[in-house]
Amino acid sequence: MFQRPYYLNQLINFRDSDFIKVITGVRRSGKSVLIKLYVDYLQNDGVPQDNIIYINFEAFEYQIIKDEDDFRELILSVTPKNDEKKYFLFDEIQLVEGWQKVVNGLRTSYNCDIVITGSNAKMLSGELATLLGGRYVEIRVYPLSFEEFLRAKLIDKDSRDVDRYYREYEKYGGFPSVVLAQENLKDTILSGIFDSIVLNDIAYRSGIKDTLVLKNVISFLADNVGQLVNPTNIANVMKNDKVLTSNHTITRYLELLENAFLFYPVRQYDIRGKAYLKTNAKYFIVDGGLRRHTLGRKDGNFGNRLENIVFIELLRRGYTVDVGRIDSKEIDFIARKVDEKLYVQVTYEMPESTREIDNLLLVNDNYKKIIVTGRYFEEKMLQGIPIIYITDWLLGREAVPSSERHLLDGLRTSG
Repeated sequence: MFQRPYYLNQLINFRDSDFIKVITGVRRSGKSVLIKLYVDYLQNDGVPQDNIIYINFEAFEYQIIKDEDDFRELILSVTPKNDEKKYFLFDEIQLVEGWQKVVNGLRTSYNCDIVITGSNAKMLSGELATLLGGRYVEIRVYPLSFEEFLRAKLIDKDSRDVDRYYREYEKYGGFPSVVLAQENLKDTILSGIFDSIVLNDIAYRSGIKDTLVLKNVISFLADNVGQLVNPTNIANVMKNDKVLTSNHTITRYLELLENAFLFYPVRQYDIRGKAYLKTNAKYFIVDGGLRRHTLGRKDGNFGNRLENIVFIELLRRGYTVDVGRIDSKEIDFIARKVDEKLYVQVTYEMPESTREIDNLLLVNDNYKKIIVTGRYFEEKMLQGIPIIYITDWLLGREAVPSSERHLLDGLRTSG
């Protein structure tokens, strides 16, 4: 199994605490592998195998478990009757109706550690939030980062081929099964992932029998990542294409896409007014490979693709992200984490004008500001703002000492 220490360490840090560990993320992003890595860790740490109760509700033998009564009987039948610490690990638990009461009962009745995974954001709302009252921690799992992508392929991040591998990453994305597959199989695997998310996680579970409008909404959002949209203009585009729908339906589908972790909405934040704007939002897709698949494997639109990669990487690093607005100008991303704030402009190549820098300089505070570029740019700093090439930023090399920078410069292509 491919090691993902960033996520595994989060599980380990909360081991044996009162918190239920809730692993969330889009289907096939690696949640099941992460839970198995945790099982390996526990066994290597001396936990008896009988005290580790791992149940994958998508597995054949557990597909008969439909509701809380079935779930409760299953737990009683597989749990050892001893006073030792138990480790309950439940994969894709949202498939069981009423699972929240059972999990809460386990927490209060057993000396135990609980980890659950799910592919729908709604599992963290409603009854679970009421029952647990903040006694859970969410660990969000995303497809592989570029650094993980290189590790999976056994490529040194200082290799001369990093730019070539970045183009593969940009094209096919970071789903582990896609990354590790031969190139002639990548599109087929992406198609299967797309269908399992759209047809199973969204359409089937939401009772959508005609998926035409849903797929049209997905195509529209994929083709307009990083663009301000709202349900009205999406519905109008559908009507122009002779696909009849309503604002209400579009709004519902946008919520379903968000709950399935396929798209992430980002609101506009008025920097001067210090308030969110109640107008349009931007939508970003969880993986670039899925975006390309959705659009019929079309390339192009390099700027939007770059912006999408930067956005998902900011989420992966634990930031909450907004789109900034100051006067009539836009800041691509305001990324916040505890007391940290980062302003990010994203551009495929630096324009001849100073537009990107001027927008950042309008923000009159002392928080860090950077520009991330898709093409290599010789200048590393303009008016005090770092200019960072995308692979440098993804690999955390924006702080490379100047004494080493000339070595990296020699490895760069012109894009």
